[in-house]
Amino acid sequence: VQLQASGGGLVQAGGSLRLSCAASGRTISGYTMGWFRQAPGKEREFVVAIRWSGGNTYYADSVKGRFTISRDNNKNTLYLQMSSLRPEDTAVYYCAMGRPISSASYYTSSYYYWGQGTQVTVSS
Repeated sequence: VQLQASGGGLVQAGGSLRLSCAASGRTISGYTMGWFRQAPGKEREFVVAIRWSGGNTYYADSVKGRFTISRDNNKNTLYLQMSSLRPEDTAVYYCAMGRPISSASYYTSSYYYWGQGTQVTVSS
């Protein structure tokens, strides 16, 4: 399984970006998909996850109301729409694929497959 994240870049505070994560080698349907991020010198942290059906989503408090996760199982692709970006959102963003129970959707250890990451830099 390969996950290819893209869409990162440099944006001013208050701006928007849309990340994509294209999967190959296995269909994403039936899997929970998540986004995590890692800033320099910090641990990888949970951002958002979406259950296989798309009906349940889980957001970190820091991004609620600003980020929106979605998935297109037909295109085998995961998305992250990020708005009202802040300098503290600067990080490498990783997509991930797994089958955690709902309460474990927040943990990196719950995911089997990871993308290579895409850099998001928000300038003040």
